[in-house]
Amino acid sequence: MRRLPVYLLLDTSGSMFGEPIEAVKNGVQVLVSTLRQDPYALETAYLSIITFDSSAQQVTPLTELAAFQQPNLQASGCTALGEALSLLTKKADQEVIKTTMEKKGDWKPLVFIMTDGEPTDDLNKGLADFKKGKWGMVVACAAGSGANTDTLKKITECVVQLDTADSATIKAFFKWVSASVSTSSMKVDDGMGEPTGLSELPPPPPEVNIVV
Repeated sequence: MRRLPVYLLLDTSGSMFGEPIEAVKNGVQVLVSTLRQDPYALETAYLSIITFDSSAQQVTPLTELAAFQQPNLQASGCTALGEALSLLTKKADQEVIKTTMEKKGDWKPLVFIMTDGEPTDDLNKGLADFKKGKWGMVVACAAGSGANTDTLKKITECVVQLDTADSATIKAFFKWVSASVSTSSMKVDDGMGEPTGLSELPPPPPEVNIVV
């Protein structure tokens, strides 16, 4: 069975403290429970969570949805987004099964990055590592006005912005992520391959603005 790996990179820096981090926790819960009701996603989607504050850590290794345990997310510290990109590349290299002459490996990973601020570490080092990886769709989300969409455009063409980092908006973002993963699971199951652009994903809700 070819898996569809999904990596969530979540900002857990100090500015996410309070309502935003609670909304992210709820968002992850909604994401997982929604995908568990989707037979395609339940079969093919595997989820990993990497958080970044003063450093980056993988709080959930790539796990099938049925076995996924909600991690305890807490907000403090700076925004080591560069380190998170390096860690993502390293973990995907270890966890994603590569295609060989003999057999097809996993699908290229879908990556969703959410941050509410500017990176406080060396983004370029992380970018250099990240560019070596083989990715499917990469979506970066700027949550609120503190995040710089130009910075995120260096990572991926597919950038969305939330006007605020409040619970309703963050919830809407995670609902869209779950719809996107569902669509992607169905596409790979039908042999259409993983999506490569935002146009192949469900249209985002009004709270989620595509940055062009």
